[in-house]
Amino acid sequence: MTSAMTEHKPAGTGLYGGRSSRRLTVRDIAAAKRRGEKWPMLTAYDAVTASVFDEAGIPVMLVGDSMGNAHLGYESTVPVTLDQMTMLAGAVVRGTSRALIVGDLPFGSYQESAVQALRSATHLVKEAGVGAVKLEGGERSADQIRLLVESGIPVMAHVGLTPQSVHAYGGHPVQGRGEEAAQQLLRDAKAVQNAGAFAVVLELVTAELAAEVTRSLHIPTIGIGSGAECDAQVLVWTDMAGMTEWPGGRTPRFVKQYGRLREALGDAARAFAEDVVGGAYPAEEHSFH
Repeated sequence: MTSAMTEHKPAGTGLYGGRSSRRLTVRDIAAAKRRGEKWPMLTAYDAVTASVFDEAGIPVMLVGDSMGNAHLGYESTVPVTLDQMTMLAGAVVRGTSRALIVGDLPFGSYQESAVQALRSATHLVKEAGVGAVKLEGGERSADQIRLLVESGIPVMAHVGLTPQSVHAYGGHPVQGRGEEAAQQLLRDAKAVQNAGAFAVVLELVTAELAAEVTRSLHIPTIGIGSGAECDAQVLVWTDMAGMTEWPGGRTPRFVKQYGRLREALGDAARAFAEDVVGGAYPAEEHSFH
């Protein structure tokens, strides 16, 4: 009997805090929407960090092209390659056992055509083992989403501010302000749903419009800077944990820091260095004879 033929058992009491002997799937995400359950998503880029989040019960992890900013030192997500995504997504998959792992399709890996998108997504699924892929764009990406879903690859969509289009935006403006912009965003959200996406990220969308989109869709919305009415919320983990050093010390309005990990890591590094310089490390208990 193949794994596809095995019985699909409930994941537990909920996406967050539930128990499961298997990985969560898009079916669990759909069930959470029907229950009206809110759930968290975090980015992850390596096995160790991902294992911590998995143990904490985070049900969905996004191996985002945000790794360009948060992990690889780029100024935007644009330079991230499919090979980089594949390597780091594979590490996240290996570091987890319960969470649904979603891998981003980076800039230039799907915009050309639906066939290009399928080729890139297939590579990410086969080589990294992700359970779903994410791509940016609404109506303009509907054909890509449709072919991926028809080919058996679950797709998370992304509308509102799409960071891969940073050069076109000329920055990071809030989306959905004004009647025309709001109507276009609604059309984009419905287009990705109709194409078969199992969820959609809403980035930097006005809270009122995000609430309207959430009410209008039967698939879950995942907010980042888009108010409290979305079905789920996502943050880049380095932002969430207080690792990111923002220019001028100005934390974006939508970010809430739940830790001071940059400070803690710096303190640990300095303590180690001082022990080495002062001769306190290694001590006798750290030595072999």
